[in-house]
Amino acid sequence: MKNFVLITTYTYPHEYVVLKFLLTEEEIPFYFENETMIGISPFYSNALGGIKLFVHRDYANYVRELIKDLEAPDSHLKIV
Repeated sequence: MKNFVLITTYTYPHEYVVLKFLLTEEEIPFYFENETMIGISPFYSNALGGIKLFVHRDYANYVRELIKDLEAPDSHLKIV
């Protein structure tokens, strides 16, 4: 996992559902750290530091732009 870089952190799984779908569809290598634990017990999110999105370094800039586009006010696919 040394070729993966931290892109962003989320508090709850529902915040990145659209992003996860897009990353999977485009076959971008990624993983979410703490996703299962926080999915089981959401109150642990702050204690664990949230759900961290790691992406392969070759795709890091592309994913940052993708997140920025999803967060734009005129985006029809929003991250909650």
